[in-house]
Amino acid sequence: MAIVNRLTARGVAGLNEPGRHADGANLYLNISKSGAKSWVFLFRFAGKQKEMGLGSAGPSGVSLADARDLAGEARRLLAQGIDPLAVRQTAKAEARAVEAAKITFGQYADDYVRLHEREWANDKHRAQWRATTSDRYIRDLRRRPLAEVCTEDVLDAIKPFWTDKRETANRIRQRIEAILDAAKVEGKRTGENPARWQGHLSLILPAHGKRSKGHHAAMPWKRMPAFVEALREKDGIAARAVEFTILTACRSGEIRNATWGEFDLADQVWTIPAARMKARREHRVPLSARVIEIVEAMAPLRPRDSWESALVFPGQRGRPMSDMTLSAVLRRMKVIDATVHGFRSSFRDWGAECTSAPHEVLEAALAHVVGDGTVAAYFRSDLFDRRRGLLEQWAAFIAAESDNRENVFAFRSPSGGR
Repeated sequence: MAIVNRLTARGVAGLNEPGRHADGANLYLNISKSGAKSWVFLFRFAGKQKEMGLGSAGPSGVSLADARDLAGEARRLLAQGIDPLAVRQTAKAEARAVEAAKITFGQYADDYVRLHEREWANDKHRAQWRATTSDRYIRDLRRRPLAEVCTEDVLDAIKPFWTDKRETANRIRQRIEAILDAAKVEGKRTGENPARWQGHLSLILPAHGKRSKGHHAAMPWKRMPAFVEALREKDGIAARAVEFTILTACRSGEIRNATWGEFDLADQVWTIPAARMKARREHRVPLSARVIEIVEAMAPLRPRDSWESALVFPGQRGRPMSDMTLSAVLRRMKVIDATVHGFRSSFRDWGAECTSAPHEVLEAALAHVVGDGTVAAYFRSDLFDRRRGLLEQWAAFIAAESDNRENVFAFRSPSGGR
């Protein structure tokens, strides 16, 4: 007959040798190499060996007597053909559900923002997250129990903005979806995400029109050469920064904060560090001849000391220019149907319509992550040489004479192939 109750309370306190010490009936005192003590119950269920932790041992943990009671309860469940681990997991899930029922969407959203805001690229993005998850936009949703948020709640939150403020509505929906996804991972919700778009809200809400898809008004690519020709007649750092933005297809924030130390004019490359990129990945930008001319034109403004950290396009007192400073260039030129950020869309449309550049090359030129996480993990190349060819063709198109401005350019890699 198997010996049970081998251990004593005093013996448990005095044991320090690492390993498992049997009490009997599959109850063990486990001592780690660090000296930590815990109770473990070993058993077989459905042909599989399993172990169930019963808590830490010691003065502030589970006593020997309590550990025996817990092991006894597990044995009773096994005798009934019930897996004690499954019972525990069910009990934990029910406890989480009860706890989650006490949490409102607003409370969880605030915690989510606090946890993630350090990862977000800039102050503007952080401010947008705080605003669109606040009472100002989703007051009623914030008061709903997190576990009970349904499709109707999401629709009530975004419908007021869907017609006239589509960009705002889209941001709200995407952020609600992200927050609810996180809540499900933490076990605070179950079921499908009521804020998901594809195959769900897309069947209820009218889809965005082609114009609004990119959120920023974009100048038609056929107008770009004439616009840049007029832009080059304008003096000032901001005008050169706008032209630089157009020719590199970069985000305005990346240009406004560009420093001299990021440029290697000999190799014709600008390396933007990961910390300044939206996707938090280093981005190398090929520089065309005209872009290098613009950078060299800024050289007289470069300070002699600490020049590597100095801005290439400085604003007042050497600080970064604001987005409004760049937008003011367009306003002074009477451009009311396009934005600075929209020039990226102009480039993308030109690339799609006027070159044979593959999708991944066009997306890489915009520093977009190609595909989902799995695709991106395998797609290691930044396609730098192919992007150089593409941006050189873009610069050539921009600089084309009036009678050639609508010519179609065929994309070729430096080696002559696609």
